[in-house]
Amino acid sequence: MKIEQIYTGCLAQGAYYIVSEDEAAIIDPLRETKPYISRLEKDHVKLKYIFETHFHADFVSGHLDLSKNTDAAIVYGPTAEPDFEAVIAEDGQIFEIGKIKIKVLHTPGHTMESSTFLLIDEDGKETAIFSGDTLFLGDVGRPDLAQKSAHMTQEELAGILYESLQSKIMPLADDIIVYPAHGAGSACGKNMQKETVDTLGNQKRTNYALNQPDKASFVREVLDGLSQPPKYFGMNVALNKSGYENFENVLEKGNKPVSVEDFEVLAEETGALILDTRSAADFHKGFIPNSINIGLKGDFAPWVGAMIVDVKQPILLVSDPGTEEEVITRLSRVGFDHVLGYLEGSFDSWKDSGKEIDRIERISAEEFAQKFKENTKVVDVRKESEYASEHVNEAYQRPLADINEWVNSLDNEEHFFIHCAGGYRSMIAASILNSRGIRNFTEIEGGFNKIKETGVPRSNFLCQSKTLKS
Repeated sequence: MKIEQIYTGCLAQGAYYIVSEDEAAIIDPLRETKPYISRLEKDHVKLKYIFETHFHADFVSGHLDLSKNTDAAIVYGPTAEPDFEAVIAEDGQIFEIGKIKIKVLHTPGHTMESSTFLLIDEDGKETAIFSGDTLFLGDVGRPDLAQKSAHMTQEELAGILYESLQSKIMPLADDIIVYPAHGAGSACGKNMQKETVDTLGNQKRTNYALNQPDKASFVREVLDGLSQPPKYFGMNVALNKSGYENFENVLEKGNKPVSVEDFEVLAEETGALILDTRSAADFHKGFIPNSINIGLKGDFAPWVGAMIVDVKQPILLVSDPGTEEEVITRLSRVGFDHVLGYLEGSFDSWKDSGKEIDRIERISAEEFAQKFKENTKVVDVRKESEYASEHVNEAYQRPLADINEWVNSLDNEEHFFIHCAGGYRSMIAASILNSRGIRNFTEIEGGFNKIKETGVPRSNFLCQSKTLKS
């Protein structure tokens, strides 16, 4: 028997490849199927089952393409209602792969179809659980995402999750290995550990959600402090439930060079969003007017999903040469399949053609410290928890994820400085503000991590919310 965790850091997502004898199973695969097909061919095994722990919200699964390429059956837990052929398992149903077995444990709460898959080895020993978004390391799946589809409140779903954990997970042996669907950085939970594998016994001891005295306490603690889910989550659920375009077709359509002249015409005719995936350091020096910067070397796909409202939005790329296929792949993982092409020669070709370019004013933390005065306006786009731990005195807390809510509160006349933790998120914010005609700001290179090394006064308590027009 072989179990391989295939972990994708930019999505904080774990897929699982399981082999016994000449058969294999894959749990929660990503959109692109080549990595899985390659493993099957290398091991000379046949894929028998594709197990889906639930209808995922934060990424588009590869279940459909993988099934078409291998004839493997797609398996969901009870109550799932996909718009395609699949096996809807009963609670407790067992599936055989070679000499091992997978037992379905229906564990609703995160979503109503959510299920945990219990692996029973060749000797009949319960060895591991693939817990999906039911149980994370250090946390449990957020119960607020499925309120609309389940016709329940988040409190009701949290209560159901509590019962699932108590009746199906807690009775299992402490030496069972926990393989979750996500780790730290995922928006599917709030308190996940950086580790991606653990024993159930350790989780019973250390996971706050498994140590609540009763259901009411569990519901209160699990719901406390949940941030708003990214807007693309609902659209990804729909794609996973109803189907999507073949990934190879998406890649073929998007991975084509477009000349400077055609790029400009295409952007105007289609209303395409120009997405610049270069680093913040390169972007601020020069970019195509109205383009948005979300750097590939960061939490690229989740931020695309959070910042771009519609997964059907046509997109034109400005990317570092050689990264175009990776960009399109990572976009497709969160459902953005409408890439029209990429700028041939990247930004240099645009600049060399004499076309209009734009820039973002950026200074170092040391320069910011020299300019800082008592009435200096500073916008901090980090998360609320980051701001609460420590921030520049009198800084305005405006999370990047909520930029569409606070952008209209900005004073277009008074200058302000903008920063995040290290410069990645603040350049996303800066590019969005700039594209909307807001230019009276300066972005701080290196963000709060560098500001802390200066003498700029800082506070470690959460100030009352303020408006930028005050």
